[in-house]
Amino acid sequence: MGRFFGTDGVRGVANRDLTPELVFQLGRAAAHVLLKGGGRMLVGRDTRLSGTMLEAALVAGVTATGVDVELLGVVPTPAVAYLTGQRENAAGAMISASHNPIADNGIKFFDQEGYKLSDEIEAEIEACLEETAAAKIARPTGTGVGRVFTTDRAEDEYLDFLSRTVKERFDGLTVVVDCAYGATYRIAPRILEALGARVYALHAEDDGSRINVDCGSTNPEKLRRAVLEKGAQVGLAHDGDGDRVIAVDEKGEVVDGDAIMTVCGLQMLAEGRLSRRTIAATVYSNLGLTETFREAGGDVLITGNGDRWVLAAMRENGLNLGGEQSGHIIFLEHNTTGDGVLTALQLLSVLVRTGQPLSQLAGRLKRFPQLLENVRVTRKEGWEENTAIREAIAKAKKRLGQSGRIFVRASGTEPLIRVMVEGPDRNLLAALLAEVTGVIDRELS
Repeated sequence: MGRFFGTDGVRGVANRDLTPELVFQLGRAAAHVLLKGGGRMLVGRDTRLSGTMLEAALVAGVTATGVDVELLGVVPTPAVAYLTGQRENAAGAMISASHNPIADNGIKFFDQEGYKLSDEIEAEIEACLEETAAAKIARPTGTGVGRVFTTDRAEDEYLDFLSRTVKERFDGLTVVVDCAYGATYRIAPRILEALGARVYALHAEDDGSRINVDCGSTNPEKLRRAVLEKGAQVGLAHDGDGDRVIAVDEKGEVVDGDAIMTVCGLQMLAEGRLSRRTIAATVYSNLGLTETFREAGGDVLITGNGDRWVLAAMRENGLNLGGEQSGHIIFLEHNTTGDGVLTALQLLSVLVRTGQPLSQLAGRLKRFPQLLENVRVTRKEGWEENTAIREAIAKAKKRLGQSGRIFVRASGTEPLIRVMVEGPDRNLLAALLAEVTGVIDRELS
């Protein structure tokens, strides 16, 4: 049996890779491992068309073990994480493929504290998918089977939590928010309006046939234009499941996760609220992020790529802020995972407290030129052993020397090889990026 769990749950093309049959088995195994045949599984989903199909399969698998299910409906991933941590004897499941294309879907689970699962727990769940182990999972009958409850309070509970994470109101701010036709389509505009902002909402419909299509955090161009047209102070772009946010300043410039961490982290540092005067960021964050924080008297702890490594470093080192350049930011004193809406509120809070425009605040990040390209491939397994690719990367590293760097890795969720180059000379970076991606394309596409 191959490994089903990737870097962020189990993902694949719905009804081909991620079939209802597989989801049923995952539900049984997860309920058995996380709740030992008792308690409650909270289940949320984004707007994808396959979401209700997979929800039905997951619910059947979970209740077949005697575990009850609480259906949260369409809510962001961080809402599932938060609400799971608030319930007794509960675990959580989110049906979403985040920023992935429409046809994809996925499932990520949360433990009883609201944290994503460790590698060890994921391996235990996968072991229960084996035929012999699956046969040992209890199948209660009669009154022993799990029941299904539908709640209409999940959204309001989450909104109430979000409102308590900031002290400021946003009266006088004009905000454009792009909900990517995803899980934040109601929640993001509601909380911003409740806190006093004038809100223009884009792609704020329950339309899984258009989720992430030419919109959201991976495609902020329409948001950028809307900010300029409306004369807004800030634009906010979420992804399909609402655990990320990318901003746009009043001049129409994109403000990525590194810049958002700069704005929020430096403010927390100045106010004495940044634990150990340090944030956590991945190897893909701009080199200038570390220089910026060190000049301000803080520091940056560099982790492996992926939010699970950021979170692990934060918990191990007692940090309360960390994240990724993609806009997946974790405010650990508030929630257990990246939360796009929460991050947006923290960002706007800094704008209100300082009275400074976002362009000025984000401009404090001393950014090195950084170029990133995704190469779509027919196969990504074993790419590290390809001689031509290894030689191309080694050649690029030699030309960059000590002043720059190159990272090449396979996506954990899509058939992509990601190449990032960084350094002071943009022309050199562009040439090296073209050379390396060209070799990868020739060898693997």
